Amino acid sequence: MTRWLGYDGVAVAVPVTVPYERYSTHSAHWWLGRALAGLIRGAGIAKADIDGVCVSSFTLGPDTAVGLMQHLGMTPRWLDHIPMGGASGVVALRRAARAVQGGDADVIACIAGDTNQVDSFRNTVSQFSRFAQDAVYPYGAGGPNASFALLTDYYMKQYGATREDFGKLCVAQRDNSLKNPHALMKKPLTLAQYLDARPITDPIHLFDCVMPCAGAEGYLVMSEERAHALGLPFARIRSTIERHNAFPEDPIQFRGGWAMDRDALYEHAGVAPADVDFVETYDDYPVINMMQFEDLGFCAKGEAPAFVREHRFTIDGSFPFNTSGGQLSVGQAGAAGGYLGFVQALRQLTNSAGDMQVKDARIALVSGFGMINYDRGLCSGAALLERGMA
Repeated sequence: MTRWLGYDGVAVAVPVTVPYERYSTHSAHWWLGRALAGLIRGAGIAKADIDGVCVSSFTLGPDTAVGLMQHLGMTPRWLDHIPMGGASGVVALRRAARAVQGGDADVIACIAGDTNQVDSFRNTVSQFSRFAQDAVYPYGAGGPNASFALLTDYYMKQYGATREDFGKLCVAQRDNSLKNPHALMKKPLTLAQYLDARPITDPIHLFDCVMPCAGAEGYLVMSEERAHALGLPFARIRSTIERHNAFPEDPIQFRGGWAMDRDALYEHAGVAPADVDFVETYDDYPVINMMQFEDLGFCAKGEAPAFVREHRFTIDGSFPFNTSGGQLSVGQAGAAGGYLGFVQALRQLTNSAGDMQVKDARIALVSGFGMINYDRGLCSGAALLERGMA
């Protein structure tokens, strides 16, 4: 059996969001640079003190992480590029934490960001994957809406979920987002408005879809000793998992890689689902939230509709969930969407969430999901985090 080492001595700190914009004429480099600047200011350090960088972006091309280093005038001794979309935040954490433990870098900046010019999303979708180009576009079904319509339709028929169930999640997330100064969605959403919204790709309607935008997110990974010396509040890592191309035999995705490693995640962390104080999931469409409730152990497979009917999901309600509003109400800033929940969890665990703060939050679960190819997402990850002390 593989020996699973802990993450002792590693601190995660300085949650940073560069406020989102619907459209931007700036490049991805600009957005990522703003995230880096926010981390430097937030930690009270010099740029040269950051000797490791992890980057996620869809619109950075033709540059990669190494090209960005020249652009930003940095000379790190550890560098990684995580092209895993919504799973990037958790995967970056795993890589960076091990690098700090191994002495490969002392302070690592994990940053994700994208621009959104008028044609950015169309270009990203058209070049997203060979699968999309060869197997999806010939049928006129380019983009994630059609793919998630397939997943949503299957889930509804198989497990009895209704549009009202999905709507309850969307309405709760919108309620949370109204407390978030960074959220692009500024108006309350009622269940009636959700149900009456125009169809996009049946059974997907308008408020089931994320809105592409520009923005960036980031956080720092360092030793607890370094965080204490800097006087930074931080979170500890209890456990993490990642899995890619899980359950390829499934005819269509109805579960993700979390289901393969969930028990090991909780066992390694020494906690149970009932110990989690709030949950931040990747939420480009409501159906993926349902899948994560099940696959992360909060209810059995097929029981998420009943679970949704039992809880409120607001910051001050039962089962606080996507406390920033999630992508469905904040916006999806490309690869930064894979960091949104993680950065929000850090705010919660460092008492910097403001009006979004969950009372007495101590244990967080953050999950990621990315790289949708026709009928399934290929990447999944999750992390259990614990409040640390400055």
